[in-house]
This record gives sequence, structure tokens and C-alpha cells, in this order.
Amino acid sequence: MKELKQKIYQYTALFERNENNTYTVVVPSLPGLTTEGKNLEDARAMTEDAIQCYLEGLKKAKEKIPQEHDVAHMRLSVKI
Repeated sequence: MKELKQKIYQYTALFERNENNTYTVVVPSLPGLTTEGKNLEDARAMTEDAIQCYLEGLKKAKEKIPQEHDVAHMRLSVKI
């Protein structure tokens, strides 16, 4: 039996509480990947599943799997 080698990919996900009091999640390194969860635990599980489906789709289409580059998360203040 042939053993398949699996590679582990890591991506930054941004979780934001939305107007429905649930969490919307985006993964900047995977364009178009957005998901939602009723709480942080659910949002994390939904995001992991979404990333796996996204990458499997790229692999099936024989497209390059994006590697994450440096990501910075900053809170900025502006005066108006």
C-alpha cells in the first residue's frame, strides 16, 4: 500500500465579530476565502474546513498553492 505524503500549510486568519453577533473570517493569503461561525470555536472549525477545501480545489486543478508571506496586523487611529 502506497503511503501519501501530506504537507502542512499555515495561514493567518482574521476573525471579526459582525452585526449578527457571529464571526466573519477572511484568510488574506487565499483570495476570496471568507467564512463565518456562530462563535470563535465554530468560526475556527469552519475556517480550517474552508482552507482545506480551498487547497484541495487548487491541487485538483493543478494550480499552485499559495505560500503565506509576512502578514502584519495593526490597529490604526485617525482623527477626523
